[in-house]
Amino acid sequence: MESLALTFSSGWASGINAYLVVLVLGIADRVNDFSQVPDVLARWDVLAMAGFLFSMEFIADKIPYIDSTWDAISTAIRPTVGAVIGVLLAGDASSLDQAVLGVVGGGTALLSHLVKAGSRLAINSSPEPVTNIGASLAEDVAVLAVVAFAINNPEAAAAIAGVALALGLIMLFFLARVIRRGWRRWKKKDPIAASV
Repeated sequence: MESLALTFSSGWASGINAYLVVLVLGIADRVNDFSQVPDVLARWDVLAMAGFLFSMEFIADKIPYIDSTWDAISTAIRPTVGAVIGVLLAGDASSLDQAVLGVVGGGTALLSHLVKAGSRLAINSSPEPVTNIGASLAEDVAVLAVVAFAINNPEAAAAIAGVALALGLIMLFFLARVIRRGWRRWKKKDPIAASV
């Protein structure tokens, strides 16, 4: 269970931006060959695909209502990536360890994804785009910082991710009314729903 802290941190970060997590872990392993980072994440094809998807998310995440559509699509992707990274971090551990790390990675990713998606719906209840761009950039910086820090300091990074997750969930509770208003606006402006 040595990888539990790194799994929790990367799971939290995957719920916000899964492709950036894969990029940071893969590039770190390619540059420094970290033993705790699975070698599969450093493969060129994995890095290229993660880079491409991160660039798409980087743009989509800055545009009001498009970001919420992207979050809706990512509801299945982000927790899955968190779970897969958890299983990969378990390595050759027993199947129980792999299962536990998969659940920790996926569960943490799902919770942080809900915080991200809910806070974005709240932000979208305001008509101006500046807060959207600021929130997206702050998320990208937080993911980059926590995952990079977690490679060498997994326990401290897990504590930071745990505090961030708890604060995010508390924030969602208090912003529930604003989130519902953002949800209603997104449903009216959703480009996918409008075409159906």
